[in-house]
Amino acid sequence: MLLLGTAAPGHVGNLSEGGTAKVVEIVDGDTVLLDGAIEGSNEVRLVGIQAPKLPLGRKNFKKWPLADEARERLSKLVDGRQVTLKFGGRRMDRHGRLLAHLFTAEGSWVQGEMLKSGLARVYSFPDNRAVVDDMLRLEQTARQDGSGIWSHPYYRIQAPETLEKLIGTFQVIEGVVVDAQTVRDKTYLNFGADWRSDFTISLKKRVHTLFAQSGIDPLSLKGKWVRVRGWLKKRNGPLIEASHPEQIEILSK
Repeated sequence: MLLLGTAAPGHVGNLSEGGTAKVVEIVDGDTVLLDGAIEGSNEVRLVGIQAPKLPLGRKNFKKWPLADEARERLSKLVDGRQVTLKFGGRRMDRHGRLLAHLFTAEGSWVQGEMLKSGLARVYSFPDNRAVVDDMLRLEQTARQDGSGIWSHPYYRIQAPETLEKLIGTFQVIEGVVVDAQTVRDKTYLNFGADWRSDFTISLKKRVHTLFAQSGIDPLSLKGKWVRVRGWLKKRNGPLIEASHPEQIEILSK
């Protein structure tokens, strides 16, 4: 498996220090509250992972499978304990939550522990890429072991032809790139013969440049077996708009 991230492997030790505080509340499997504000906020979104979601007051929101288990796992790791925040990119989201990696007093990386237990999956952004390759490797091990969400059909790896009913959801998909073309200012990776109905990955020009900086020409992915993750949209057929290289893993040459 080849990860399309930074040229060298990411290292958790290279993250920037962000202060220490006590966790006083577990919101869900990837969000906690602190006993005091750091950089103006006491809410932390564990950057780089997505745990199964709870409704949290959202109307008509159906709880995802294993959401309670994920929250309980995070609680056992950090509830009532001092944690150190570290940053690898953008520090706060539009909701005012800190986007941090958490470490316990013993040095345990909380994101890593959630991924190893299979109670979260990698969910990365172009402005927070520092250690995504490390997290993908931990997720891969949990998936191979069938741990946590990876034994539940709700989180199964999807095939390109099984996506029509999944529009609007976050999915991990594996398949062969049948064709790759740049049209005007976008690059398209097509997973079927008919781009009007088959699954496609699109990359804007600036994203194509990010791939090039990582040593990969997206057009060279034609014929490759890849794994991609992201939110599915409807653009002709199902589509994921890739925003950074770590969203795509090459599984075969």
